[in-house]
Amino acid sequence: MLTVDDDPAVSRAVARDLRRRYSAEFRVLRAESGAEALDALRQLALRGDRAALLLADHRMPEMDGVQFLEFAMDVFPLARRVLLTAYADTDAAIRAINLVDLDYYLLKPWDPPEEKLYPILDDLLEQWRSQDMPSADGLRVVGHRWSARSHEVRDFLARNQVPYRWIDASGDGEGLRLLEAAGAGRPDTLPVVLPDDGPPLIAPGNRELADAIGLSTAAELPFYDLVVVGAGPAGLGAAVYGASEGLRTLLLEREAAGGQAGQSSRIENYLGFPVGLSGGDLARRATVQARRFGAELLATTEVTGLERRGSARVVRLADAGEVAAHAVVLATGVSYTRLCGAGLAELTGRGVYYGAAATEAVSCAGADVFLIGGANSAGQSAVYFSRYAATVTLLVRADSLVRSMSSYLIDQIERIPNILVRTCTEVVGAGGHDHLERLDLRDLQTGATEPVEAQWLFVFIGAAPLTDWLDGAVERDERGFVLTGPDLLSDRRRPAGWDLERDPYYLETSMPGVFVAGDARHESVKRVASAVGEGAMAVTLVHRYLEKL
Repeated sequence: MLTVDDDPAVSRAVARDLRRRYSAEFRVLRAESGAEALDALRQLALRGDRAALLLADHRMPEMDGVQFLEFAMDVFPLARRVLLTAYADTDAAIRAINLVDLDYYLLKPWDPPEEKLYPILDDLLEQWRSQDMPSADGLRVVGHRWSARSHEVRDFLARNQVPYRWIDASGDGEGLRLLEAAGAGRPDTLPVVLPDDGPPLIAPGNRELADAIGLSTAAELPFYDLVVVGAGPAGLGAAVYGASEGLRTLLLEREAAGGQAGQSSRIENYLGFPVGLSGGDLARRATVQARRFGAELLATTEVTGLERRGSARVVRLADAGEVAAHAVVLATGVSYTRLCGAGLAELTGRGVYYGAAATEAVSCAGADVFLIGGANSAGQSAVYFSRYAATVTLLVRADSLVRSMSSYLIDQIERIPNILVRTCTEVVGAGGHDHLERLDLRDLQTGATEPVEAQWLFVFIGAAPLTDWLDGAVERDERGFVLTGPDLLSDRRRPAGWDLERDPYYLETSMPGVFVAGDARHESVKRVASAVGEGAMAVTLVHRYLEKL
């Protein structure tokens, strides 16, 4: 940890507070100028040390705190960055958020540190630990750069907050030696996952991978008060509020906590986080919070059906198992729409990706990247990719971004010189030998088609609800979104099979005791904050439903 402040007394006080809490794990250094602090960082880098946390006072002569953090990013890009400010320095803090991707700004003085300093730093250090792992330690994944399954495994680990080291076996060297030692190497045996202990996993499925890394995959109880299906923002919100209010809560997730939002590189308009946070960070925080209240979370658990057995609601699972509960909250969310066009399906996972910005961004360093989409998820990813790629081209079917993207994101994109926005454009085809090499772009105004060289395409369009498994169980609209509350009433008549003397509650489906929250709901607002709010509201309605049983 490094703290820099030009006032020696303040510098000593900050270092003292840090050592009091963190000296058992971290070495605390202090400097009294930006130049001195930069020199210390360079020496650390030369020795092979790692920097976890940088705390810089803003009001320093010659080099202020924002300038120091900007230079420090080049030396230790993964270190958490904190600006120490006074009440009058709010504008500087906002500048730092935009310029150096600030993690937090702290107002001086903090007293007591147990309430105003340590909880903040504990959280930042947990984020750092999840990203900055010594390359020689932890899980190793060996595969080929353009192997679709290799990409899926890397994405699964990244979205489940599991650190790993990627070893590319495309050429000579360590990767090929490890494949040979594991008895693998053919395309159908990739990737190979090497745990710290235990045998190598050759082309593992997600369930096998989850078991190897210690994720829970089997329910502890046969019956719960509340089962939540889907661990996106809505499901996590329901699990946190359900468990915190005393309900025995089970959260089922088929891939990774966070849903589509978990793949967002930066969410900057979420209430209470002025510096923004990544979707993965939001998912991690919410998962820890739900577990702290006693919620049980199962990974790689796919749900295949829902039925009513008396007062119980039974959720059927893909492995032929089932779990039952008094009430169910459906928070399955939506998936990105698959592109139609020659060659696109064959190249999925080999240059064509749906979401996956955090997994692949570093691999795109110095390359030309194409993104499809005009909503916030595409805009956030464009800004994120612009830090690594030579150019980022955002392809949008509409004639502008105004109707679908938040204005703060549009403003950011306009200020970043290596982002190009192409409106009235769609992708109609792709080509390549073993990976993406070409995209066919069509101008929707002229109808002309243009081939362009491309190795990376990321898709952030569409919202297909993940509700096919509910066919026949609850009423849905023509697109598959689940109908709830007033939308179930036709000429004031309740839905078929409804046997209660009241109308369905606002988030309640056509099956009493089954509620829906988030993007899978008919006419929902596609925003993270509204999904979390609906998850909390669904739990309130669950209590109301249980009181009347």
